[in-house]
Amino acid sequence: MRKLLIVVQWALASVCVITLVTLPISLETQLVAGMCVLVAMMLLKLVRPDGIWRLVALAFGTAIVMRYVYWRTTSTLPPFNQLENFIPGFMLYLAEMYSVMMLALSLFVVALPLPSRPSRANSNDRMPTVDVFIPTYNEDPELLANTMAAARGMDYPAGKVTVWLLDDGGTLQKRNSDKIVDANNAERRHAQLQKLCADLGVNYLTRDRNEHAKAGNLNNGLARSGGELVAVFDADHAPARDFLRETVGYFDEDPRLFLVQTPHFFLNPDPVERNLRTFEKMPSENEMFYGIIQRGLDKWNASFFCGSAAVLRRSALVETNGFSGVSITEDCETAIELHARGWHSVYVDKPLIAGLQPATFASFIGQRSRWAQGMMQILRFRFPPLKRGLSVPQRLCYMSSTLFWLFPFPRAIFLVAPLFYLFFDLQIFTASGGEFMAYTLTYMIVNLMMQNYLYGAFRWPWVSELYEYVQTVHLLPAVISVILNPRKPTFKVTAKDESIATSRLSEIARPFFVIFGILLLGVAMTVYKVYAEPFKADVTLVVGGWNLLNLIMAGCALGVVSERGERAATRRVKVYRRCDFEINGKWHQGTIEDVSAHGARITVLGAQLEDLAKDARAGIRFKLFADGTEAVLPVTIRNFERTSDGIAVGCLYQASEAVHHRLVADLIFANSKQWEQFQLSRRGNPGLLRGTAWFLRLAIFQTYRGLVYFWRDMRGRTSMTAAQLAEKQR
Repeated sequence: MRKLLIVVQWALASVCVITLVTLPISLETQLVAGMCVLVAMMLLKLVRPDGIWRLVALAFGTAIVMRYVYWRTTSTLPPFNQLENFIPGFMLYLAEMYSVMMLALSLFVVALPLPSRPSRANSNDRMPTVDVFIPTYNEDPELLANTMAAARGMDYPAGKVTVWLLDDGGTLQKRNSDKIVDANNAERRHAQLQKLCADLGVNYLTRDRNEHAKAGNLNNGLARSGGELVAVFDADHAPARDFLRETVGYFDEDPRLFLVQTPHFFLNPDPVERNLRTFEKMPSENEMFYGIIQRGLDKWNASFFCGSAAVLRRSALVETNGFSGVSITEDCETAIELHARGWHSVYVDKPLIAGLQPATFASFIGQRSRWAQGMMQILRFRFPPLKRGLSVPQRLCYMSSTLFWLFPFPRAIFLVAPLFYLFFDLQIFTASGGEFMAYTLTYMIVNLMMQNYLYGAFRWPWVSELYEYVQTVHLLPAVISVILNPRKPTFKVTAKDESIATSRLSEIARPFFVIFGILLLGVAMTVYKVYAEPFKADVTLVVGGWNLLNLIMAGCALGVVSERGERAATRRVKVYRRCDFEINGKWHQGTIEDVSAHGARITVLGAQLEDLAKDARAGIRFKLFADGTEAVLPVTIRNFERTSDGIAVGCLYQASEAVHHRLVADLIFANSKQWEQFQLSRRGNPGLLRGTAWFLRLAIFQTYRGLVYFWRDMRGRTSMTAAQLAEKQR
């Protein structure tokens, strides 16, 4: 009876909403209603942004969105008999409906996400045996050494954890390659990593052939090991000391739990953050996913495996014959299969690993192309909406995660749509300037307000649009190719430990400048049409404003593809640890101010500048986070300067022995709280108005910077061409 009553209540509420949404009203009334909703949402955001009032505000916004969808569907599509207008107009309509659908799925997932789970580090749960897998293909041995040392340093009984390096770069297939250079490199790597693993107390494992990429490598590890649980870390993802303490206890609480996933925290900025210089000021792109979306998925038992920083139950993986390898995103595919079999997952919202992101824009796009193509393969081969065994909420959650990667299609349509009118005079959106103000502009502002409600301090206004635009240019052909041939994509390892020595344009930057030039012509065409056709000035100004918004976004993207020169591959993380610093055999008190994967900055007391020399050998003596004992890490001095507190010394680690890698790991990775504090320091919600003003200033400066880089590049190419011509004439 109670269920029937709930159904009746929902039915009555739905009828009331549909009646209000379809109610015929004047433009003035629509505009007033929209403004009232905006004011109400703003007031609720200031007074009561959480709990039931958050849902009330989102409900107000949803009513405006539904009203817009009704108007857009019934009043704005071009006549079907005018195909030159109807086809592009209908494509624009579909792009908008995709955006509305994704907003609806986002509301379902993250309207009220689960709060962060309490720490389990001090619980006294049973300690199951754990195999730690570190799959590798072509990563640098020094990078692997730090990750393995951090894994060996985790706070867990030594007899119950086994660390495995799964090397796909030294397989028998590679060592027997017909290309002698490749064979020699693989043989050298095989021997080098075997010795490194022996020194660090890690099991080295390779296989005969490179089959099924990362999934096949992990499955080879499963076949050779026997722990109850399996922890997976990418080669550049080093765990904190408390990783296992914070994760394994959940498996005893739920015998059907197959996954405990933790967020991916990165020591270095992605290319967008690095080139725009927002890494220390603004939350990273991935924080929206790991800070909000995964908690929303967790509410519906749909948080999924992200390929690393996770612990899985071996008995669950046995049911699926290991990690799934049909798609190139084996992580999400494996999670779908296990969720469909009735297994559960948990998400722990605490950074417990630190990794590296791609440093160059080209590598960034390569990584995102693999993610997009893998999700399209999952959509094609697993199709979550009809996957047997998934609950309705899980279907919706996986639809949200997979359909998101179709964004290049609507983003491209939004980019070119105003140009259809400006250059070809196509009527793809039949509405007056007043109707646009009353419906479309209100909808756009409400949409931004709803995003601010949903993601708040985790995603600033217009940043999502920028990330989608810079990816669309190159992801669109990648997504189209996998739709046409779902089995075509192959797994490609993303380069991480890169650096850019000199400032330059990205090698894939050219399309962005072409698009910027076309949009700039669109601005000129807007001015011309307003002057030449004053009777259509209202519509022309609306479309021209849309094109101008695209131009601002495209201008900001010019800064993204203008790579800043930066020798360091990783940024420094503040740690503040007491130490002693050795200079010429004498020890001086000091403080380790910050560290990175390659070096540290130390404030030294009692030393003199004349005692220091660039590239001189030195040592850092500090207490280990793990057990409080003292140890010395050899370094070389790279730079130094006098400060008010002493002498600030920048140095590079000289890790020549296994123990040195353990010290580096203890210094950088042992304490997860330093990463959490860094994340919190960047979070702050600027609001819609301040956030928009900030983005506009950023876009103007980055447009200027991108054009400067373009001018320098063109001058360099001209000089090179002239030099080549002179050489030929000789």
